[in-house]
Amino acid sequence: MTNQYVPPKVWTMDEENGGQWASINRPDSGARHEQALPVGKHPIQLHSMGTPNGQKVTIMLEELLALGVKEAEYDAYLIKIGEGDQFGSGFVEVNPNSKIPALVDQSGETPVNVFESGNILFYLAEKFGHFLPTDTAARTEVMNWLFWLQGSAPYLGGGFGHFYAYAPEKFEYPINRFAMEAKRQLDVLDKRLANNTYLGGEEYSIADIATWPWYGNLVLGKAYDAAEFLDVDSYKNVKRWAEQIEAREAVQRGRIVNRAWGEAWEQVPERHSAQDIDDVLKLQP
Repeated sequence: MTNQYVPPKVWTMDEENGGQWASINRPDSGARHEQALPVGKHPIQLHSMGTPNGQKVTIMLEELLALGVKEAEYDAYLIKIGEGDQFGSGFVEVNPNSKIPALVDQSGETPVNVFESGNILFYLAEKFGHFLPTDTAARTEVMNWLFWLQGSAPYLGGGFGHFYAYAPEKFEYPINRFAMEAKRQLDVLDKRLANNTYLGGEEYSIADIATWPWYGNLVLGKAYDAAEFLDVDSYKNVKRWAEQIEAREAVQRGRIVNRAWGEAWEQVPERHSAQDIDDVLKLQP
């Protein structure tokens, strides 16, 4: 192979070969500039962006509000990851890993910083007592699938999504490698959902809330423009589940929060009250 890549003895960053994120991605952590986080009127402060990981938390909060949990009212501020907001000093103080979403709960005497989307869902489920069973066996089943998602989604997003949709050049090997893994994961979900209404069983849970923004959007044709390539229609149980969850009002509301792209009726860059979402949804044709 005449063009075979030979790794150097010591890796160094090559900004010219980093694609559209070359100015953001670096091999070091920590704050790169001073930038305090805004603070709203509600105890729960969310700093995020409407990517799949961000959607998990806003959907969860909207689901809690739909149940009448008034304490789940929240302020959601947009973190523009393409502009490096996640490296501001205030954000890094909440999440040293500089990844969205990050949540601050100011309802107690001491603010609680919560990061990693799966942990935020678990924290909110524990705090408010919804979407996570108390029975040990049922709870463990939900957590099985929550952890499955947290471990699997990077292969879909950072693996398949990156090389299929975002990499500066198309390469056959990584696209084939991660397409195979994405389809294997869809098959795992399809077989689970063949005999279960939801991932944890018959009750909607944080496992579904975590998984839908990734695999639900994928099979509904809303991710990477890859529905035909991955033959998503063949995963009939996943599609049934995805459509069932998409129909939930809280999902329709939560998925557009901290979003600043797409149609006008699906953009709520900041959310401080239910009215912020109501006003945008009125624009829907």
